[in-house]
Amino acid sequence: MQRLIVARGMLPVAVGTIAGGWMALLLARSLGALVFEISPRDPWTFAGVAVVLLATGFVATWLPAARATRIDPTVALRTEG
Repeated sequence: MQRLIVARGMLPVAVGTIAGGWMALLLARSLGALVFEISPRDPWTFAGVAVVLLATGFVATWLPAARATRIDPTVALRTEG
């Protein structure tokens, strides 16, 4: 169950990371004045940012999923209503 929750939470993170990467590549020439001492299309920078975003998204989905799967469903439903 926890794997399903994490997978569904990571889908928008992955889509957003890919879309953001493509937009950054398209806008790299105009963003070139904002970065110093690296190329605006530096592959290591793009990869590093993608890894950080995906790792943050994973932790942000995994922690609540782990907490939610530790609770007995009948107890959770009983306290809701």
